This record gives sequence, C-alpha cells and structure tokens, in this order.
Amino acid sequence: MVAATLEEGPRGARSVGMTLGSYWASRHGTAAGLRAIDAQFDDTFYDVPAEATLDREAVEQAFDGDELVIDVQTHFIADRAETRSTAAHIHQLYTDMAPDWWRHLGDAKAYDFAEYLRCVFLESETAVAVLTSGPGTGPERMLFNHEMAETRALLDGLAAERRLLNHSVIHANHPREIDAMEDELRRHRPVGWKCYTIGERRDEVRGWWLDDEETGVPFVEKAIEVGVPLICAHKGISALVDNGSPRDVGPIASGFPEVDFLIYHSGWEIPAGEAAEEGPYVEGESPTGVNRLIHSLRASRVGPGSNVYAELGSTWFGLIRRPDEAAHVLGKLLLEVGEGNVLWGTDAIWYGPSQVAIDAFRAFQIPVSYQQEHGYPELTRERKAKILGGNAARVYGIDLDEARRRVAADDLAWVKEALRERGAK
Repeated sequence: MVAATLEEGPRGARSVGMTLGSYWASRHGTAAGLRAIDAQFDDTFYDVPAEATLDREAVEQAFDGDELVIDVQTHFIADRAETRSTAAHIHQLYTDMAPDWWRHLGDAKAYDFAEYLRCVFLESETAVAVLTSGPGTGPERMLFNHEMAETRALLDGLAAERRLLNHSVIHANHPREIDAMEDELRRHRPVGWKCYTIGERRDEVRGWWLDDEETGVPFVEKAIEVGVPLICAHKGISALVDNGSPRDVGPIASGFPEVDFLIYHSGWEIPAGEAAEEGPYVEGESPTGVNRLIHSLRASRVGPGSNVYAELGSTWFGLIRRPDEAAHVLGKLLLEVGEGNVLWGTDAIWYGPSQVAIDAFRAFQIPVSYQQEHGYPELTRERKAKILGGNAARVYGIDLDEARRRVAADDLAWVKEALRERGAK
C-alpha cells in the first residue's frame, strides 16, 4: 500500500501544480503518507480525508489547530570537525526510522544553527523551544552548556525573547559537576538539568542511576538546593544499555516528591525489526519499552498527575509508521502518568521541520476499539492541546498568554539577524 501511494505521488504533484519533491514535503504529501499507513491496519488511526491529498482547504482543515506548541526537546550540532561523525550517525539512525514516504531529512546532513532556525521556527508552529544536548566531555559533543546558553542569549537579545530556553547537561557521576551546579545556574540560566544515566562510551563515562546514593541522590539534592528542582532524564533509546532503563524513576520520584522528573523518550526503545514491540501493559509480564516506566511507577506507588512527566521526543516520530503501537504508548501514558503530565518534544532537528510531526499528531486518534479493550482515554482536542503545549507551560513556567502574544506579533525578522550574528549563510 505504501508503494502504491508512492506511485500516486507524481499524479498528486501534477494535480496541485508542484514538483514531486515539493509535493512530498508539503502537507498534501503528509496526508497521503498517513493515509497509506492507515490502509495497512484494520482501524483508523489518522483522521485524514482522501481529499486532503489534493485539496488545500481539506488539508488545512485536517492539520490546523490553535494549540500553542512548546517543544521541550530540540537540538543542533556545533560546527566542529569532531562533530561530523555524530551528524552522520544521527542521519543514518533517523533515515532508518522514518516512514517510506518521508522526504524531510534531506541529503545534506546539515544539523547546524541555520537548519535549526529553519526547522524549528521558520517551518514550524513551535512557539517556544527548549534547546538541549547529548552527553560527553569531549569535542565531539553536539553542544556544550555555554553554547546552549549563548544561543538562548542571542535570541533573547534580538526580538525573540523567551522563544528559546536552555538546559544544562550534568554528568552526575562526575562529582565536580554536581558541586558546580550553582555556578552553572548563575552563568547559563538553565530551566532544567539534563542527564544521561547511560553514560558516554567515548568519554568512558560509566552509567549510573537516579536513585544511587553516590550519584543520583546527591545530584537531585543539589538541584533542590540551587532552586531548580527539574530533572530531565534521558530514559530509553539506549540500545538496551542497562542504565538506560527507567526502573529507577519510581523510587527517586517517590523519595523526592518536591522534584519534577521529566522522562525524555518515556523509556521507549527503537524497535529491532518490524514486529510490534509496544502493546498494552500487563501486570506480571517482564516489562519492556514504555512498560518499564509504568512498572517502576506502579511499584513505587507514583500515580498519575504526580511529579513524573513523560516526554515524546523521537518516540512519537518512531511511532508514526507504527500507529497500533502509538495508540498503546499514548494510551498507557495518559492512564499512568496522566493527561497533564505528557510533554511534547520532537528531538528536532534530526528528521527535518517539526511541523510534519505536529501535523501527524493532530490527526492521530486512539481508536474506539483500543479504548474499549484497554481502557485508554479518547485523544481529544483538549488532551492534544495539553500535550502540545499546556503541560510544558506549567512545568517550565511559561506564561501561555504571553507566549501567544509574542508569537502573534513576531515577524521572524530576527532570524536573519541571528544568522548574521553567527556568521551563517
């Protein structure tokens, strides 16, 4: 069915007066791709009418929404020779994960600041983005803490104040980094502390646990002490490295109810093949993927609406072509962490402009059959609005009304100035 849809691409492009590449990069192409995915399953997951593949009004109606979009996980890669291998690895990883019809990755493998502005702000409805980074202490790291802070300060100094927020990455098994968190806060003004319990192989940084008395607990206590009790932990997308499991989330969240724990990727793992890996949560089964997070929360009696948040960066992208699994993942998270605790993140800019992921999410629905069989709630417009921005606004301290006003008055002229400041072309 996907192959048949791809064969229909030239006809669709001619009908709307576009080149074939432009068609697949447009909302019409997204509509055609989502319909092709749906055709492979017995239920309707994407509410996209056939006319949306060709008719402008129909496609706008299918994908438009008035939600304020806050993306809590965005990236770009600094222009250093040592980061080129990182970029190549990322490009291959997301090419393998993408649906067959996805035409948004491009061939240039450009993950620089200019591409960041294009994908996140110019070609996306994203109102506020959180800039973050992977781990590491060597020059191959995509962005250091000062680089994230400098990028936020640059935009603040132009006409884009509060459009960008930044994390600081802390390696909790480096005691000196915990000791330096107060100075880190003063110099770089992070809105939260990003951490990777999986460690960093290239730097020989060993893995650790959030609830470990020698590493995680002192880190959490320091976050409280300095006044930013917001821990953003990468859990999942770990190639099943032991410390990538979210099994420590329940214990640490239970022990520190005054701290918000944002679980980036929600414990989801990139599938090893085409077989479905995410199903309903079954008590007593050995948990995998997102079910590991649910098991940890249940075992520690951390209920929905507590201090644990589930983030969707790359998780949603990886599930777009697996809508049956997407229904289970979103349904489980809505039930177990709560509709007020699921956060929108994209992992932009790894697979192109954020808008395609936003459009796919807006069109997605948890089928009635899944609701009836598994007790999942309906994915209503109100719940989608919470996920796309409302929940992040609360946890990151963003004034929704102010953010709307800023976006409405923003002509994006600051983008050119930001590029000139950075010397980008």
